[in-house]
Amino acid sequence: MTAPTTALDGRVLRCRIAAGKAGTLDGEAMTAVAETLRGLATAEQAAEQGVGAILLAHDGGSFCTGGDVRAFEGAEDRGAYVKQLADTFHEFLEAYVRCAVPSVAGVQGWAAGAGMSVVLATDIVVAGRSTKLRPAYPGIGFSPDGAMSWTLPRIVGYGRARQILLTDQVLEAGALLDTGIAASVVEDAELAAEAERTAHRLAQGPTAALGRIKRLLADSWAADLRTQLDAEAAAISASAAGAEGAEGLAAFVGKRIPRFHQ
Repeated sequence: MTAPTTALDGRVLRCRIAAGKAGTLDGEAMTAVAETLRGLATAEQAAEQGVGAILLAHDGGSFCTGGDVRAFEGAEDRGAYVKQLADTFHEFLEAYVRCAVPSVAGVQGWAAGAGMSVVLATDIVVAGRSTKLRPAYPGIGFSPDGAMSWTLPRIVGYGRARQILLTDQVLEAGALLDTGIAASVVEDAELAAEAERTAHRLAQGPTAALGRIKRLLADSWAADLRTQLDAEAAAISASAAGAEGAEGLAAFVGKRIPRFHQ
């Protein structure tokens, strides 16, 4: 039986976009998840729905190995077919990146092609020791989609990104840590539990403040120093004036752990 595309576990929204042991992208699942995530574009929307974090996982087999290559090959008009799939994928990816709450991915097995793009777009990545990432697009004569050409150089640097993409390099666990793609690497048997713990820990944090941090980081690439300073001043002022700031300050003064969600 196929797992549901989304399920709320406490304040963690579990999402599935791939199916089968190979972790092939599921177009219908991506569309459904994208629609859900567009409803979490602001901290207010997330608060209304009781969502504090997103957990992207695939139960069993590889995390995600991209699209169905056999379907690509068999399409009557391959260019039009792949463009339609890329558009669907990009609708999901944009909603995923713009979501106001932190995203976590528990990445087991392979994350290749579009699967690697999803990993690169995730806020916090937990990988297993046997996890491997590969661009995979050059292997079938394709260029990348899913913003891989945008996210990869921002994470690993332009020179390293060129080398990884042009040589279709396989990145193993050690490289994922060294490059900063993964936040942590654990034993394979501990991966699911560690990803769950990470997501639940973030979900109990200051949701509005974490959303502001995500937006500040995302906007920083296109901002000059003055613009970024002004954005930070506005964000920290909003945080200080809000309920989360009040609770955080009271907890600090009272020497206790803050309770952002009662």
